[in-house]
Amino acid sequence: MASMVTNPVTNANSDRSKRKKKKSMIMEDNHQSYARWKSEAQQQNYSSKLLQALSQVSLNTSSSSAPRGGRAVREAADRALAVAAKGRTRWSRAILTSRLKLKFRKQKRQRGAAVAAVTGSSRSKKPRFSVSKLKSKSLPAVQRKVKVLGRLVPGCRKQPLPIILEEATDYIAALEMQVRAMTTLAELLSGSGAASSGSALPPQSPPPSQ
Repeated sequence: MASMVTNPVTNANSDRSKRKKKKSMIMEDNHQSYARWKSEAQQQNYSSKLLQALSQVSLNTSSSSAPRGGRAVREAADRALAVAAKGRTRWSRAILTSRLKLKFRKQKRQRGAAVAAVTGSSRSKKPRFSVSKLKSKSLPAVQRKVKVLGRLVPGCRKQPLPIILEEATDYIAALEMQVRAMTTLAELLSGSGAASSGSALPPQSPPPSQ
C-alpha cells in the first residue's frame, strides 16, 4: 500500500522541471531560428527566390486577375519568404495557402454575380451585430495586445500565447532578413540603372582653346 501512495511534493517538482525543460527547448528553438535568418546563406537563398518571384510578376502583368503594382511585389516577396521558410512555421504555411483561398473566394463571388445577373435577384445585406467586438472591449489590456499580435502574424489569429510568441519571433527575424535582401537588391538595381544611363550619354566635346 505504501508504494502506491504518491507524494504531491514530488509530483509538483516533476511538473515544474518538465515546464522548465519545455521552456528552455522553446527558447533554444527561437534562438536557432533567429540565427538562421541572420545567416548570409539564408539571405542569398531568399534573394534568389525573390528574383524568381519578381520575374514572374513582370511576366504576369498582362493578366487581368493578377494584382498590380506594389501589391504584386509585396505578395511575391512574402511568398518567396514563405518558400525560404520551407513551410516549417504556421506563418509560412498561412502565406502559401492564402493566395489559393483568395482565388477560390474570387471565383465564388464571380459565380454569385453571374447567377444574380441571370435571375435578377439581389440580396440586401443586413447590418451585422458583432459580439466579438463587445468581447474585445471587455478583455484586459494584455489579452487585447495578444489578440492584436495574433492578427499581425499570419496563421496565428486563434492560437494560444506560447505559439503566438514563438511564431512572432521567427516571423520578425524573417522580415528583418527580407528588408535587408530587398534593400541590397534595390541598391544594385539603382546602381546598374545609373551606370547604364551614364553610359548612354554622348561624349562631351572639349571646350575650344583660346
